[in-house]
Amino acid sequence: MYHKNYLLLFSAVPAVLFFVSCNKAKSSQTSQLFVNGKVDGIVSCTSNGLFPVDSALYMEGGGKEFYESKVNTVKPKGPTPKGMVFIPGGEFSMGGVNPVGMENGGQQNMNDARPIHRVYVDGFYMDETEVTNAEFTAFVKATGYITIAERKPTREEFPGAPEENLVAGSVVFTPPDHDVSLNDHYQWWQYVKGADWKHPLGPQSNIQGKDNYPVVHIAWEDAQAYAKWAGKRLPTEAEWEFAARGGDFGKMYAWGNQFKPDGKWMANIFQGKFPVSDEGKDGFVGIAPIKQFSASTYGLYDIAGNVWEWCEDWYRPDYYEELAHRDVARNPQGPDSAFDPMEPNEKKKVQRGGSFLCTDQYCTRYMVGTRGKGEFRSASNHVGLRCVKDLK
Repeated sequence: MYHKNYLLLFSAVPAVLFFVSCNKAKSSQTSQLFVNGKVDGIVSCTSNGLFPVDSALYMEGGGKEFYESKVNTVKPKGPTPKGMVFIPGGEFSMGGVNPVGMENGGQQNMNDARPIHRVYVDGFYMDETEVTNAEFTAFVKATGYITIAERKPTREEFPGAPEENLVAGSVVFTPPDHDVSLNDHYQWWQYVKGADWKHPLGPQSNIQGKDNYPVVHIAWEDAQAYAKWAGKRLPTEAEWEFAARGGDFGKMYAWGNQFKPDGKWMANIFQGKFPVSDEGKDGFVGIAPIKQFSASTYGLYDIAGNVWEWCEDWYRPDYYEELAHRDVARNPQGPDSAFDPMEPNEKKKVQRGGSFLCTDQYCTRYMVGTRGKGEFRSASNHVGLRCVKDLK
């Protein structure tokens, strides 16, 4: 990626999840979530006291509540494509839970993931893993494709830039050797000449022996090219979230509401003092091979953490406001154009799932309803892709 503002990591302002109101329960009650100043958990209350059939999670500025998902029951005709899983589709509540004080995460404001709104998506197939180096290598060998990170920037793209700076490369996470303020991401991201998908940390690095690692330094245009070659496409943001939720609703994470159920790490994320030192408590410092953590309900691996995944949609922080005015948005394709008030001149696409750099200290985008964004012709060493395919 070439442009001056080479990466946007997401600003945060505290928000509050006040309560779960059991206004439909037989016995009127309000379940308080704060215990000793922290959110103790996601509380669901129902008319029968057993299952969250009519539970409602209300957030500050959250709009509609979470309603029970309605998963399609129709099965696909024919076998599931190799390396993919069937996602049945259906109707669900889309958007992010954000309880302030939730242990191990949730302390960032994510207003672009609200209001909660109702969405329906048709069934589809989805890659069970993020696209690997081996798969992307096959694509390049078959087509001769050259990624954006491998192309020399042009003077037309960057008028006034010194000629010596117009060199192919990409952005690489480069941890500082001392504590830094988290309000300036340029302190841990550097544009590295010669960094690309074959050289993820720069020209002296390579991907030998890493066939089963997710490919990175993939711009949205690169992801589109790969998906078309593979006979697939990129998921819409709504499809991605439906698949990640696994037919459930109102969850903090793709796997439930406990960050580490039974003490088990569920995703490759950052542990330690960000951005200085990743302690690798989850077993990995930096990117991990595919399938190192448990699969989701629908059989998806690394749907949280490891590398960000591109979606088809343009990014706008106000898009959910538009969808919330509909009864149920059917197969939404995203807004017609991009806009990010923080960088109004950059055209951005939605990214989902978070990466190995997400942490409760800075970026909690491994939470299932949250959103990321990236300039569509930019890449970095924590962005990859996962594809989907329409049912025949």
